[in-house]
Parts: sequence; structure tokens; C-alpha cells
Amino acid sequence: MARHLITSALPYINGIKHLGNMVGSMLPADVYARYLRQTGRETLFICATDEHGTPAELGAKELGLPVADFCAQQHDAQKAVYDGFALSFDYFGRSSSPENHEITQHFARQLQKNGFIEERSIRQVYSLADGRFLPDRYIVGTCPHCGYDKARGDQCENCTRVLDPTDLIDARSAISGSSELEVRETKHLFLLQSKLQGEVEAWIDEHGKDWPVLASSIARKWLTEGLNDRAITRDLDWGVPVPADTWPELAAEGKVFYVWFDAPVEYIGATKEWAGQDPENRDWKSWWYEATDVRYTQFMGKDNVPFHTVMFPATQLGTREPWKKVDYVKAFNWLNYYGGKFSTSQKRGVFTHDALALLPADYWRYFMMANAPESDDTSFTWELFSATVNKDLADVLGNFVNRVLSFSKKRFGETVPAGSEAGEAETNLGREIAQLLQEYEEHMEAMQFRKAAQALRALWSAGNSYLETKAPWLEIKTDPEAAALTLRTAMNLIHLYAVISEPFIPQSASALRFAFDLADDTRTWVTADEARSLSFIPAGTPFSVPPVLFAKITEDDLEAYRERFGGGEEPAA
Repeated sequence: MARHLITSALPYINGIKHLGNMVGSMLPADVYARYLRQTGRETLFICATDEHGTPAELGAKELGLPVADFCAQQHDAQKAVYDGFALSFDYFGRSSSPENHEITQHFARQLQKNGFIEERSIRQVYSLADGRFLPDRYIVGTCPHCGYDKARGDQCENCTRVLDPTDLIDARSAISGSSELEVRETKHLFLLQSKLQGEVEAWIDEHGKDWPVLASSIARKWLTEGLNDRAITRDLDWGVPVPADTWPELAAEGKVFYVWFDAPVEYIGATKEWAGQDPENRDWKSWWYEATDVRYTQFMGKDNVPFHTVMFPATQLGTREPWKKVDYVKAFNWLNYYGGKFSTSQKRGVFTHDALALLPADYWRYFMMANAPESDDTSFTWELFSATVNKDLADVLGNFVNRVLSFSKKRFGETVPAGSEAGEAETNLGREIAQLLQEYEEHMEAMQFRKAAQALRALWSAGNSYLETKAPWLEIKTDPEAAALTLRTAMNLIHLYAVISEPFIPQSASALRFAFDLADDTRTWVTADEARSLSFIPAGTPFSVPPVLFAKITEDDLEAYRERFGGGEEPAA
């Protein structure tokens, strides 16, 4: 059986991320990793903060901190939020780690050895006001392709086109705002992607045919346009240094590697960090080097796709070493906010720390996955959010759990009642649950998360339909044993829900598990065949009624949320 390696795009270090970042990479990766673990697959889920490049230096400058201190603080702040969302990383590392420095420099040396790195003199933007060369993100201006006036010198946030700083119209320094810029000559290292294009094309032809259309189309668009040689060094104070043993002149000038050269390497670096915590039992190389038994899945937003499907594979291929390359790229479109983009830089939309301060993580986890932007961009509105929470979580799941346990406690005490033998209604229910569970598993295996959420909701709804049909509040009047059977069956459904809902709503699933005082509750999954019997919780098992799982969002709540975060207005042009 294959081992599963999962990575989600590294969040930039500069600030807490918004819901769009969460749903575009880390959250679906967590849902999938949880599912794989529960169904018995060996799984390693790796992520890290992306700490190099201009965002780190600019963020530190804004707060008046040394960049190393800024990154350490921001890493801890982000990690606290991801813990709050119950993201089950096996390791959440830092791209500034010694491990990443070491492996990045190794990759560069191998590329140089194999003739895929070249030192070139180039003309680069120099700021007279700042007295320094300006790397890509230190320059902002208008995108020549779409006209977006806040495009960065490496990529336009609006149209996702990759840019060079000299492409920008009305360019200005991101440090001082000065437009007193001139172009001067300096030396940098270039990755000769043009020499690797054929190999990258062949690799994508072989491995990318089963990727989602979003991922494969972006990768092939880059290849169709032709791979250009790309500068992989920058003039920055913070980053992975160019090794002096290979490029002494550039090292003396303080050149560091481009953030998009070292950031994907951090997936490997973070795995090595993870292994270093328990070196006797963990072998990082077995996941990345000659790892023929590993299936590697990456999760990312569409703006990150080119770097992961073209540039990093080209880097790996150019080393001429057997590094593990991605098998499946799960790419996502954007989650918008009332028709406009979430934006870290413009502070538009709901940010993850604010979300957790408002409501428990499971409310957000379920909503985002039920509305995941898989096939096209989707839009967050407070109205849709409240409707999803109130209907699916509060009414369908929460109400079912409360009705069953409260009524059973009132009529039969605090242990699971025995009742009569299962009848036709229970047989039909078991058959329906088995079918729905099989559909749920199929969608999870295919990483079709919106469909998986629909199947999960259908499983919850089946319990409500059974309860309405059997009506134990009426059965109790004429046939207490029949009512007890109905409640026992419903309690077995609750336990089933606790197990299979964990990937989506892990904290609530745990509360459902602990509602039953089972002596040895080690079940991690329920197969479709096992689900037919609905006999996981034996009669006589003590239980308790948990607090309300999901409180409904009221109109007053909605009004307060819209007032605080905005909502309903047209996005700024």
C-alpha cells in the first residue's frame, strides 16, 4: 500500500491569512489527510511558513523589527491560528530553517554541476531614494496585461501573470514610494528552464493527465508560451545565501536565492525538520529520495500552480537526482468576498483569527468545504454562511443529536436502551446508509470536496428521515420496546456520524464520540458493509447529552457581522 505525502502551499509569513488562503490549500489538505489516516493509510502532512523574500523584509520594516524576530513572531501567530482550526499537520516548519538552507544550496550546486544554472549580467531597477537594487516585490506598479494598479514586480495578484519588475507601468519603490528609479547592471544566477522544457513537458504528459483541469491547463499554458530562463537570485538581506564555495563573487555581494526557488524545497526541508525530532524512528529521505512507494499530493490556489507544476519540477529534474515529484495537484479557484477578492494587502474580507474569535472552527471548516471553489470562483457572503450553518449543522446534524439523546435520557435513562429486534425500517436504513457512505468515500478518494460535503449532509439527513418516519415520541405511547429500538438505532447513527464526520468537523465529531462511554472506542472508520448493521453501540452503554453543538446564527448576529466586516456593498474598483 502506498504511503501518502501531502503538502499545502506555504503561507507567506507577513500577517494572518484570510479565509481564501485557508480554503485554497491548508484546509482541504487537512480534510484529505484526516480521511487517509482514518482509513488506514500511512500519511505525512507537511507545511511551513514561507519566510524569505520581500514580504518578510517589508513586514519587519513596517513594525520596526529585525526580520528574524519578525518571522519568529509571525510563525508562532500563524501556527496558533492553524491549531485553532484543528489542522493536523504532522509538522509545520519554517523555510528559514537550516535544513532548508542546506537542501536549497545542494539543489543549486547540482543544477550548476549539470549545466542548468548560468551567471548573467542583467539590468535591474535601482532606487536612488533607497540606495539599493529593488527585487521584484520591492517594486509596485500597473500590470501591463490587465491594468491592475497594485501589481508586484514578480506577479500580478489580479490576473496571476508572472512579471519582471521592468514590465510594470508607473513603477515605484515599495519601500519609499519613490518613482526615482533607474536601471543599472548587476549579476544574478539564472535557472535555464529553456533547456529543461522538453523534460518538463514529457513529465507533465505522463503525470498530469489525471490532474484537475484547472491545474493541468495552467501548467500547459506556461509550456505553450515557452519556458524562459529565470533569475533565481535577489539582492536582499534575508534569504538562503548563495554558497560561497560555488559562486564566491555573488556570495560576497550578499546575493540570496529567489523565494520561489527555495520555498518549494522547504517541503523537503520541513520533512527533514520533522525527522530530526525523532531521528531513530523517522527517515525524511524515504519520503523524498527514491521514494517509489510514496503518492505525493499537493494542494494550492491557482496562483501557485505554475511554480509547483513547472518551475519546481524543472528544478528537481535538473538535479539529475531521484527526488520525489508531485503525483497529483489539487488546485483551487478563489473564494471571493461579496464579488471582490479577499486580500491580505488590502485587508478585505474575513481573516482567520477573526473567524475563530467569532465562532468555533467547525462552523468555518464545514462552510468552506461545502462551498469549496473547485470548479470556479465562489463568493463568501454572510447570508450564505449563516444559511449553511443553520440548515446543515444546526438543523440537520445538531438537532438530530439533541432530539435523540435528550428524549432517550428522559424516557429510558442515561444508558442506551435495548428495545426490540431490528425490523424492516432498520434494514432499509442500513442499506441507505451503506450506499450514501460509499458515495461519500468515492468523493473523498477523488478529492471532490463539495460533493463529499453533500454526501455527508445526505448521511445526516437520512437519520432525520428515519426519526420522522418511526416517530419514537408516538411509539413510546403504545410500544416502548419499538421506541427503544428506534432510539438505539439513532444512537448508532450518531456514533457513525462521529467517525465519518471527523475530516470535516473534527472538534464536533470528538464531542459526539465522548457522548458515549464506550470501554474501547478505537474505531477509526466504518466501511459501507459495516454500516449496514448499525450496531456499534451496545445496549446498556452509558451516554450523556453534549452541549449544543451548533448555535444558530441570528439576524442580529448577521447585522453585527456585516457592520464589522462589511458585506453587500460593491467591491472597490
